[in-house]
Amino acid sequence: MKMIVIQIKPTLQLRHSPLITTLSPSLTPPKTKLLRFFAAFRSSVAAPAAMDGTKSTAVASCPEHVVGKWFSVPELRLRDHYFTVPLDYSLDHRTCPKISVFAREVVSVGKEEQSQPYLLYLQGGPGFECPRPTEASGWIGKACQDYRVILMDQACLFFLFVLYSFRGTGLSTPLTTSSMLQMKSGEDLADYLKHFRADNIVKDAEFIRTHLVPDAGTWTVLGQSYGGFCAVTYLSFAPQGLEQVLLTGGIPPIGSGCNADTVYRTCFERIIHQNEKYYKRFPQDIEKVREVVNYLAESEGGGVPLPSGGILTPRGLQTLGLSGLGSSTGFERLHYMFERVWDPVIAPGATKQISYYFLNAFEKWSDYDTNPIYALLHESIYCQGASSRWSAHRIRAAEGVQFDAIKAAKEGRPVLFTGEMIFPWMFEEIFALRHFRDAANVLAEKTDWPPLYDIASLNTNKVPVAAAVYYEDMYVNFKLAMETASQIAGIRLWITNEYMHSGLRDAGGQVFDHLTGMLNGKKPLF
Repeated sequence: MKMIVIQIKPTLQLRHSPLITTLSPSLTPPKTKLLRFFAAFRSSVAAPAAMDGTKSTAVASCPEHVVGKWFSVPELRLRDHYFTVPLDYSLDHRTCPKISVFAREVVSVGKEEQSQPYLLYLQGGPGFECPRPTEASGWIGKACQDYRVILMDQACLFFLFVLYSFRGTGLSTPLTTSSMLQMKSGEDLADYLKHFRADNIVKDAEFIRTHLVPDAGTWTVLGQSYGGFCAVTYLSFAPQGLEQVLLTGGIPPIGSGCNADTVYRTCFERIIHQNEKYYKRFPQDIEKVREVVNYLAESEGGGVPLPSGGILTPRGLQTLGLSGLGSSTGFERLHYMFERVWDPVIAPGATKQISYYFLNAFEKWSDYDTNPIYALLHESIYCQGASSRWSAHRIRAAEGVQFDAIKAAKEGRPVLFTGEMIFPWMFEEIFALRHFRDAANVLAEKTDWPPLYDIASLNTNKVPVAAAVYYEDMYVNFKLAMETASQIAGIRLWITNEYMHSGLRDAGGQVFDHLTGMLNGKKPLF
């Protein structure tokens, strides 16, 4: 496949945005006055670590920053950091509930005490932890040659039992399908989860930077996918903490209101194209998938039981496209999974049935049991002052029969898989999500989401930014990414169809080198 490489320097657009200084960040502004959110957010994120007068230190432990001991994996040295931060930065930081944010410091062997610039990595998601290095390979190995890398579990935070929450201190548990059951109601859980979006991730990052980087200096941020969304939020509200920003498949839509409808309308076009490519590669799967859909539709209850206690239905089967259609080896893994969809008939008179192998593989295909935040918060990442109202579900219905699996199978058409979308019925059919259905509905109807981006700040951006934009990205639409890029002053774009959305994972060293080269003079402007 021929690689397309385009370098673009967007036109600088200036917009005046007066700063409102009379609003206390502890007050909740009216829903209709969205601009007032920006002032409150700016004041709270500008210097979160200075809230109690604590001086930054890179090595010493203190009550709100616990430093672990160095340990080793091949060619790397690592140590862990735990930071105690407010759950809600708008409350009194002395008495409000706290959470513990985990970060891991990674350097090349022998560089533990050397002075190096810092690089913060923000993982995709939402709701997924950073990679756990086992060796100096990929982009981490490359980055550690020049940087002190910080891996932050931005959305996989831990609850610390404190005043006004639970009795006792020091015991923490991950936000998992089991720990979230501690909440008494869906409303309580939704009220808690609203603090786990990009706005607070940036505040946590600033807290960590001012405690970890010597003299509270700046650092470079590398954002992959949703991590890139967070990085653009960082550019909007706390650019003073940034040295450079690197984005890989992570330029978000930034318009006001809820952008989810626009995202899904645009993404459905790419998803149809990816389905066409898949079936062209594996034409034998057209009939095989239709056969499975008919079997599920004709089963009692409209599906078959899954090992965990959920149910596999035709519409559930279509969600395999989330991972199968958008990553570099997704097509192959999806095809090989369907190779073993049926149990062999080894006894006379036995009926045909879907294999345990396939049902187990289906459940392992996604991470809803270990990372339920992804499903709960996914649509909210597109919301600013407006609700999503189950956007993907509504837009899919508007697409008509095109994504109706049962109808397609009966009419002899290829069954189309869906992409990165969360539907309300998933909180009934996926066992790990059933307890959170009420919370999901509350979050879907929530209208007072705070702002995630400041277009005026992005228009006057001074931080060097380089972005890898994947032309055939199924998750972050190319057209929408380019619209946002035109609003970020000074951004340099590397547009390529050589990689899918998983480019940083598949060719991390090359992608990292290309982006840093664009900013350090190795790849000058054309």
